[in-house]
Amino acid sequence: MSSALNSASIFGDAITEHLEVVRQLNEQQNVLEAIALAMTATLWARGKILWCGNGGSAADSQHLAAELVGRFRRERCGLASMALTTDTSVLTSVANDCGFESVFSRQVEALGAPGDLLVGISTSGTSRNVLGALEAARSQGMVTVAFTGSGGGRIAMLADHLFAVPSRDTARIQEAHMLAGHMLCDWIELDWVHSQSAADELSESSQVGSAKCRQAHPQEPVATTILKPAGRFTSMRRTSQRGRHD
Repeated sequence: MSSALNSASIFGDAITEHLEVVRQLNEQQNVLEAIALAMTATLWARGKILWCGNGGSAADSQHLAAELVGRFRRERCGLASMALTTDTSVLTSVANDCGFESVFSRQVEALGAPGDLLVGISTSGTSRNVLGALEAARSQGMVTVAFTGSGGGRIAMLADHLFAVPSRDTARIQEAHMLAGHMLCDWIELDWVHSQSAADELSESSQVGSAKCRQAHPQEPVATTILKPAGRFTSMRRTSQRGRHD
């Protein structure tokens, strides 16, 4: 049976558009590095990373929080991260009592703390409940990050760090958001594993036992080099406190 569908126009065009959007992300490596540094700083200070979004962006929030709580590529301690899109009792009760615009901001008020970090994901940059969450986060002294599409929308004004995908196609934006999220997880994990290894070596040399997955912090910070895949980001150093969070 003949079909009016054209594989070249459906598959070929989608692949071409996807690759072009990804290529343009090279120009935002500095933005991604700034977000990565903010995330690692939050985790080393025993803070947590919160995520929120609607629809596909809700799924992205859950996916990326799971990569941090579980693991991305390497064995390590669990890292404090939570998607605000998963508790159906909270979501439905707040939506029923306060309105759907408050489903994320109410959770930020309840769970967020100064120094924590919130990632608000909205392909349009105009989702009102994500806007509300970012406003609540800023009022509580949290770091705010926004993942959006081209231009950033209204959310851009509330973000300390804005990752705006250069596209207005929802599918292409979501694909780029997930790529960026995976790169950030890779950075965080590499930083954590390397820093923990350096801390363990220091502990062994001073005969105080392994520091793996424990909460105690040393009296002096441990200088560590952030590792990352070659060619992705520039090399740099930072000083971090050794330890973990719950």
